Amino acid sequence: MKIKVVCRKQTVYRNGKSPVALRFTDQRVSRFVSAGVAIEARYWDDEHECPTENCPDCTNVKMSIDKILSDYRRKIARLEALEIPVTFDNLFEKKLQRHVLTVEDAFKAEIARLEALGKYSSAAKHRSVMLALRDFNPSRQLLETISQSYLVDFEHYLRQRGNSDNSVATRFAVFKAIYNRAIREARIAPTQNQFADYKVGALWSPTRKRAITKQEIERIAQLEIASDCRSFYKRLARDLFLFSYYTAGINFCDIARLRYKQIVRDRLFYVRHKTGKQLSCRISEPIATILDRYRRDECCDEDYIFPILDRAVHRTEQQIFNRIVKVLRKVNRDLKEIGREAEISIPLTTYVARHTYATVLKREGVNVALISESLGHSNIQTTQIYLDSFENSQIDEAMKHLL
Repeated sequence: MKIKVVCRKQTVYRNGKSPVALRFTDQRVSRFVSAGVAIEARYWDDEHECPTENCPDCTNVKMSIDKILSDYRRKIARLEALEIPVTFDNLFEKKLQRHVLTVEDAFKAEIARLEALGKYSSAAKHRSVMLALRDFNPSRQLLETISQSYLVDFEHYLRQRGNSDNSVATRFAVFKAIYNRAIREARIAPTQNQFADYKVGALWSPTRKRAITKQEIERIAQLEIASDCRSFYKRLARDLFLFSYYTAGINFCDIARLRYKQIVRDRLFYVRHKTGKQLSCRISEPIATILDRYRRDECCDEDYIFPILDRAVHRTEQQIFNRIVKVLRKVNRDLKEIGREAEISIPLTTYVARHTYATVLKREGVNVALISESLGHSNIQTTQIYLDSFENSQIDEAMKHLL
């Protein structure tokens, strides 16, 4: 946004003077704001944007211009410090509306918004952070008055609870989003954006590899699991893990929602719940074997493929979300036991299958862009999180050249 001081010579008052104004220009659109003074046009210096030295009221005019210019420059600096875009609406708003908004009330409003959109997973993540903040500081802390010391103490509290670097970073990222939304919506007007100085990104640390080898996948597939009723979930956990691996890393949330109508001839079609992206994969022999294991004689196209959801019971998105979370927790516990029995060092979870699919393809020389597309990622940078830049084995091989 550009600011220029002008004398609006096309307007002449009865006393022969013309008004002085500030002209704000943003994306070729201009808006004028009166400087509160007027002078005769012949006393105005267009080039230097000020009255000429022989202007009878030169000093007072300059003081008036300087004051209003200073006021708007301070407001622009404040908006920039709060990371608010400098627009006409923001700049010329007479006064940011302040509300008595507590940290917890801000979270509750966002949780309600997410649930209304059906984003129950994100709502649950926000609720977890809200409860952590409530435990940290039970008083009704105003969002506008949080300070650097408040953030430092909250980080220290999370670490005392045993949260890892990335867990702390995730919670702070959620908190920062709540804070910045309140600023954008003019629900708070702090003098300084506390998160601008508190670098959330510095809390992130590289995560441990979560991919295993093809040989370890085979060990999981060959593992002997009892066929009694008590071992049902353990067998289901193994099948879901292998199914994810063989179906291009489909995640648990999407597996749970699969219905028989999504099988068309030799392909499985589905829409990724998280991104809405349409994906499909060919039904290979291992996939077909797992599907046949759970096919029921009386099933119809609308029925869910796996015994996770029941369309007669789980009708609402909230019910579906709650059921998926409950079963996922049980499946991951069983997968860890399977991993120990198969002598796999990495703790198994459903996400290990997804990471393994991506990493195995990379090891075989498949283009990362193609892997990204098959995973349903919105951008290739997300895929890079799944993949190491170089495999340890490749580095070891390269190091031989040093000897």
